[in-house]
Amino acid sequence: MQTASTTASTAQPSTTHHRIAIIGSGFAGLGLAIQLRRRGEHDFVVLERAGDVGGTWRDNTYPGAACDIQSHLYSYSFRPNPDWSRVYASQPEIHAYLREAAIDEGVMPHITFDAELLESTWRPERQHWVLETTAGRFSADIVVSAAGHLSDPKLPSIPGLERFERPMFHSAQWDHSFDATGKRVGVIGSGASGIQIVPELAKTAEQLTVFQRSAPYIIPRVDHEYTDAQKAMFRRMPETAQALRDELFWGNEARFPQRRGIADFIAKIEATALDHLAAQVPEGELRDKLTPDYLIGCKRILISNEYYPTFLRDSVALETGRIVEVSERGILTATADGGTVEHELDALVLATGFEASDLPITHRIFDADGRSMADAWTRGGAAYACSTVAGYPNLFIMNGPNSGLGAGSIIYIVESQIQYILGALDFLDGTGASTLEITQEAQDRFVDSVDARAADTVWLNGGCHSWYVDERFGRLTTVWPDFMHKFRRESGRFRPDEYLVDGEPAEGARSLEGVSA
Repeated sequence: MQTASTTASTAQPSTTHHRIAIIGSGFAGLGLAIQLRRRGEHDFVVLERAGDVGGTWRDNTYPGAACDIQSHLYSYSFRPNPDWSRVYASQPEIHAYLREAAIDEGVMPHITFDAELLESTWRPERQHWVLETTAGRFSADIVVSAAGHLSDPKLPSIPGLERFERPMFHSAQWDHSFDATGKRVGVIGSGASGIQIVPELAKTAEQLTVFQRSAPYIIPRVDHEYTDAQKAMFRRMPETAQALRDELFWGNEARFPQRRGIADFIAKIEATALDHLAAQVPEGELRDKLTPDYLIGCKRILISNEYYPTFLRDSVALETGRIVEVSERGILTATADGGTVEHELDALVLATGFEASDLPITHRIFDADGRSMADAWTRGGAAYACSTVAGYPNLFIMNGPNSGLGAGSIIYIVESQIQYILGALDFLDGTGASTLEITQEAQDRFVDSVDARAADTVWLNGGCHSWYVDERFGRLTTVWPDFMHKFRRESGRFRPDEYLVDGEPAEGARSLEGVSA
């Protein structure tokens, strides 16, 4: 069996050329690599900055880490797993699924580990990309960025954070040498990671203080283990697992009208969330603090059965006062009378999310004139079909602008983008063309259509601040503001008509279907 350590390469002084370079080995990068292998493509490399595959499911090893999308939907359609242990899989199980897929599908030999991308530049004279990495220099005719939304931890902008003298770490960089037993622990953040971490820390911490900026909406987690009989049925009759997957998919699709702010749908899901809160927390000050003050769906709706009851422990406190600053030994929050109070802590956990709007990878990708993609996005993340960017030939982005979801499985989107990229490769192979580049006009039309759909969603009109919206420009740049099946219909099949092919308009070019993922 191959492992990350046995396939890692060392820095090399010369340039290694491949037809295709994929940046990242999470669900997106691995999924594309698997499909390339299945098609008989061997001239590709996966550049992975860490020492193992798995992306966010490799990095997020905090206590209680689990998925909030059902396992049978949050997995590749082309690689079903009949042996999921429960409805919502935990982090170790998802990571194991990805590692097994990489090994079984023969992808591991294509991965260069410990190869963080430092800079990628388009060289028009050679019609390829040059990629500088910590493992040496590579070049590729085609580059696919599969770095993902949830790749780079976001640290809170709080005065004095660097002064804290005691253990402090981000949820995505968990310090497993840390033992909370008998300690006073603070957690900043009450999002998807925070609500999983808090119940676990509360089991051993002497005092746990949760610093909440805004209360999340939380609905019940309808979870259970799959029996041996059910797993045997999924194995013997794969059509039953597919039927379950279909049911879960359309169940998630049915949730999208909530994000449109349609009154009946909003009322129903809001009642579910507030009834869940009322059932678990008695009426009074604590329930008031845990009650959101914005339209449901504006921020991510969370699922948990353990989070609310955790605050009924005498050793757990919910602090909603504004954080003024961090001191050497704790956090100072504002009081109603204009003063401050210090919460002395032995450790601090930052459950503060990721750099999802201003994607760090875009600061490392440069066009022929040396302009970074981040600088090219003068009004926030923008890509045609959520996959290609004007001015950056032969470059595809997975999990880029407007490809995230507020409801549903991102794996469906990933597989749609795989279809798109494979269709582009088929077009290049079929025509003998060397380069593809989306026109600025086509990109602008597509982005304008996405913005128009986003305008009447709760993400922009729900009265909250969330990582879905790029606050620099006031645009919804992270999530897709429509049904998942419409994403696939619009952005899951490559159409060359709007592209420049070898620098010329592709008028009348034949549209190829690509290969289904």
